Amino acid sequence: MPTFDLLPAAGTTVDNIFAYPIRVYYEDTDAGGIVYYANYLKFAERARTEFLRMLTIHQQQDLEQKQTGFIVRSCHIEYLKSAVLDDALIVTCQVTEVGAASAVVAQEIRRGGDLLATLEIKVIYMDVASHRPIRIPADMVEKFHKYEKNKAFSG
Repeated sequence: MPTFDLLPAAGTTVDNIFAYPIRVYYEDTDAGGIVYYANYLKFAERARTEFLRMLTIHQQQDLEQKQTGFIVRSCHIEYLKSAVLDDALIVTCQVTEVGAASAVVAQEIRRGGDLLATLEIKVIYMDVASHRPIRIPADMVEKFHKYEKNKAFSG
C-alpha cells in the first residue's frame, strides 16, 4: 500500500478576513433536502478552528499542556437562505472584538454571491480545571488584533 502525505484542509485570507471552503454533503441535509439548521454551526466551528490553526494557535496543545482553551459563551445566528446538497460554501471569520478574557468573531456563510447565514460568536478563554475565565495570552491577543475588523491586514 502506498503512503499518502495528506495536507490538512486550509483556508485563505483576503485583507483581514479568513475564508474557509465547505462542501455540502448528503449527511448535512434534512428530509427536505436542505442543510439542517444545526449544521451551519458545525460549518462555522470548522472555519474558526482552521482560523486558529492558521494563526498558529494550537488548541489541543494548549489543552494538554496548559489546561486552557476557548469555549463558546454565546452565539447569535441568522438564517437568510438555504444551502442544499453539493453546494460549495465559503465560511468567513473576522475578529470584531478582543477583551481581556474574551473575543468576538463575526462569521458569514456564503454560496457564491449569496449570503446564507450570519453568526456572531463570543468565546471565553478559560482554565479548564477551575472552569473560570482567564486572561488571553498576549501573543494570542496580538494575533487576533491583526485580523480585527476595520484594520488592514499587515502580516
